[in-house]
Amino acid sequence: MIRNGRPARRPSLPLLPWAVAIALGVFTGIGVYTFVYARGGSYLTDKPEACVNCHVMREQYAGWVKGSHRSVAVCNDCHTPDGPVEKYVAKAKYGFLHAYAFTTGYFLDEIQITPPMHRLTEQACLKCHAAIVQAMTVTGVGREDLSCLRCHGDVGHQ
Repeated sequence: MIRNGRPARRPSLPLLPWAVAIALGVFTGIGVYTFVYARGGSYLTDKPEACVNCHVMREQYAGWVKGSHRSVAVCNDCHTPDGPVEKYVAKAKYGFLHAYAFTTGYFLDEIQITPPMHRLTEQACLKCHAAIVQAMTVTGVGREDLSCLRCHGDVGHQ
């Protein structure tokens, strides 16, 4: 249709509803991927089975099932800090990093402990074994720091 010598323009729809619809779609898609496909809700629990959602952790889980710590500790006892806020902040941080690695396929074939996780795990050892460790002394040239994981790195997983 022509008005005043010019073609009539269709009324344009506001951009905001489209932007909101797209954002909601993306948010919903990420939510479905995270909590349905990747079983994200399971990571909010203390169940060790959540750790095998990612196939990379199956060996560690199988070792825990056979190990001596199965009856006294779950994964979160050794791999998350004490306190509910600190625990879930750590779970969110490491959960994101693990999800990113799992989704992109960018992870090492053999899992390696990071320095912050090493310190956290050492502290977890001391929560239960402080009396034993206090009785030990380190002797020899150089007197290196005593590290539970240097000799007992497989404990809990083997």
